[in-house]
Amino acid sequence: MTPLLAAVCGVAVASVYAGQPVLGPMGRDLGVPVDALGWFVAAGQLGYLAGLVLLVPLGDVLDRRRLIAAHLALVAAGTAVTAAAPVAWAAFAGLAAAGVFAVVVQTTVAYAASISPPAERGRNIGIVTSGVVIGILGARVVAGLLAGLWGWRSVYLALAVLAALLALLALTLLPADARPDASRYGQALRSFGRLFAQPVFLTRGLIAFFLFASFGTLWSGMALPLAGAPWHLGEARIGLFGVAGLAGALGAARSGRWGDAGHARRVTGVALALLLVSWAAIGQLPWSLPLLIAGVVLLDFAVQAVHVSNQHTLTAAYPGRTSATIGAYMLFYSLGSALGAAATTAAFDAAGWTGSTVLGATFALCALATWALSGRATAGAARRPDTRSPSRERRPSAAVPDADRPPAR
Repeated sequence: MTPLLAAVCGVAVASVYAGQPVLGPMGRDLGVPVDALGWFVAAGQLGYLAGLVLLVPLGDVLDRRRLIAAHLALVAAGTAVTAAAPVAWAAFAGLAAAGVFAVVVQTTVAYAASISPPAERGRNIGIVTSGVVIGILGARVVAGLLAGLWGWRSVYLALAVLAALLALLALTLLPADARPDASRYGQALRSFGRLFAQPVFLTRGLIAFFLFASFGTLWSGMALPLAGAPWHLGEARIGLFGVAGLAGALGAARSGRWGDAGHARRVTGVALALLLVSWAAIGQLPWSLPLLIAGVVLLDFAVQAVHVSNQHTLTAAYPGRTSATIGAYMLFYSLGSALGAAATTAAFDAAGWTGSTVLGATFALCALATWALSGRATAGAARRPDTRSPSRERRPSAAVPDADRPPAR
């Protein structure tokens, strides 16, 4: 079942990112000027943000199996509209629709967490979210190959077929997820908003914000120096760097098991330190491609390890509202990715690859500092004497992982 859920995540997220390597052909075919090509990707990402707020909370209200199947079918419809678009506005509409329903990724992760035994939750989240990484990084490679053979429309046609097939498989093979005590939609939305006042949620969300800002700095800016002197690489060769990132990310799939063993906080700290170190190797891009590849592998390993640990911690801390929790968490992911993508080109224009490297390392340092300060805060809370009466003492919830609790004194 987990490979099927991973495939759902991969295809859904690919519908948002597959346009990146084929923006040029899409623009020429649909008459979109160069300075507006970014809107092909932005349309899907804006739709995705809307879906995070409006659709993901439905997972705490409805049967997630049926929700996964329905959203995949609508992703298929959006990508099919894009593949057949005769004019630019139709392509934008199709991409936005596909982006809205691509939040099936978060519903799928919440579904995997909710049906997993506690001792296997982190492992299963790690497997399922590996599909997200495959979709993001693999889409760049596969889309370039398909576009070279049959044109850019074949990319979205293939995604439409895969999404429709997965919708049928999900409806047929996945166990039902009926919950008689499910909340109403309005309650789910209010629960979504209240999460932003929770310390555990905010800490993990801020770590994700800086984490994916660092990730976006690399992947949205790396093509610029690789295409220039001294490397002068073409689009196909630049796309192959996604394979290195994929290898690193898949290497971190085991991080979910470490979380199951109670080491989520420790894994997060070590991975964030590795993220910072990776930028020392990535900064050597103008002189050494092997060091760049090593840095890319290390960065994607660190990003995936932290991402899995974050989701493991949050789904354990808020077991009654996993869909709302994952959806709200992914807002930090989306905003961080957008910040990294927008800032890296400005940094490169101002100071070359050194500017982008410093930017990415700064984001990594901010994530590490957030992790360290959150540990000090919880430890300080544990050292302060509790003056409340025993009858009003609040015990820590069993759902919150030990890794995010202060140690006993």
